[in-house]
Amino acid sequence: MPGFGDIVQKAFYLGVGLASYAGEKAGGKLAELRSHFQKLADEMVAKGEMNTEEARRFVEDMMKQAQQQSTSGQTPEKTAPSEPRRIEILEVDEEPTVKETTKENKENGDNVDKLRNQVLELQEELKRLQRES
Repeated sequence: MPGFGDIVQKAFYLGVGLASYAGEKAGGKLAELRSHFQKLADEMVAKGEMNTEEARRFVEDMMKQAQQQSTSGQTPEKTAPSEPRRIEILEVDEEPTVKETTKENKENGDNVDKLRNQVLELQEELKRLQRES
């Protein structure tokens, strides 16, 4: 039966191996991201949306953000806020009562009748002017 020292040594090697593997995967992902960002920056330079210096800074900034996210282990979308988001009600609209609604409808009806009468008067005046011409 292996000794306690052998088990500890194997566990240590396993941990080192996993860390090495994770580092290689992360390095590969970062290299892939860099090439993707570089292609995007090259396209923007070709379109004239940015110059080469801006493209270089863009790639560097994006790589810094990717490295910070990989070291923190969380993406910004997944981080929970430290406190609930506050919602502020600026104005409360109340529903009009039945009395107010019928009053408004009556006023609107009166306005419609007035406008119809004005249109009829204007049509009659237009006909009169056409006959005189």
